[in-house]
Amino acid sequence: MSVTQLKQNMDHWQERVEMAAAFRWTERLNMHEAVANHFSLAVNDDGSQFLMNPNQMHFSRIKASDLLFLDANDPDTMDKPGAPDPTAWGLHGSIHRLCPQARCVMHVHSIHATVLASLADSNLPPIDQNTATFYNRYVIDEEFGGLAFGDEGARCASMLTDPKVKTMIMGNHGVLIIGDNPADTFNRLYYFERAAETYIRALQTGRELRVLSDEIAEKTAQELDDYPGQAEAHMREIMAVLDAESSDYAS
Repeated sequence: MSVTQLKQNMDHWQERVEMAAAFRWTERLNMHEAVANHFSLAVNDDGSQFLMNPNQMHFSRIKASDLLFLDANDPDTMDKPGAPDPTAWGLHGSIHRLCPQARCVMHVHSIHATVLASLADSNLPPIDQNTATFYNRYVIDEEFGGLAFGDEGARCASMLTDPKVKTMIMGNHGVLIIGDNPADTFNRLYYFERAAETYIRALQTGRELRVLSDEIAEKTAQELDDYPGQAEAHMREIMAVLDAESSDYAS
């Protein structure tokens, strides 16, 4: 590893630690997909420089120092040693290049989100507090075009223009969450999977759903948007558990 690479691996250290904690906890919740799926975090003002997990490293082993430092505007990225997964570069590189508001991007094929994404109607009706969290705050991609290389990544990025939308239900694929930082984004990812599970299990009963009114759903979503400190507390407690277990995630 070069001196420059070593320095880059020490920059943005707290952000690296929080990202590593999110990887470890995602695996613990069984929301990972073997050595696929990726999280990324913008670290400069226009979002073009970002951290991302290495190619085909299991979430349970990722440490803060392992994260790649990438430049979305560098056309030679995939030709360099230690290049990222090509689909991760296509999807996350496109989003960080084209959507500066997407500071953190988390994409998984978690079971319940993917079940929802596989339904002909992938909408998530507000039937409880968790599902109401996402009321009018997601977009459904209904044009899945195969693996997320460059063109597919740019197409997905074009759907993230509404500042209110921070969740993409990726039809036939999975879910993509954007946020302001690792804590904000992981918290949203966690609650989306919980919301999708509640909805799928409710459908399995075959009984009529108790759907909230538009007014109450929006009120609940806004209250949760404004709820102070939840994401930060969630991340803090995840890191406290990992620290108590002497995990090496922060190394």
